[in-house]
Amino acid sequence: MTYLEVAYRYQTPPGEAELRAIDGVREVYGIQRIQFNEKERTVKVQFDASRFKGDTVAKLLRDAGIDVRDQLTLA
Repeated sequence: MTYLEVAYRYQTPPGEAELRAIDGVREVYGIQRIQFNEKERTVKVQFDASRFKGDTVAKLLRDAGIDVRDQLTLA
């Protein structure tokens, strides 16, 4: 397995329903970690690159109700 980390900026902070839906995303095989930074309005996801691409991860977040905007470059 090769793990990558991708970060996205979001517009609207997630509410209770979105956070519950994120719990379901955390259970998806290949998703290692999801971490929110409320101050910077970013979400980082560590995932198995042999199973997913960044676009698929963004779709999982959008399907959970997260208002994903820009993909950020991680240093």
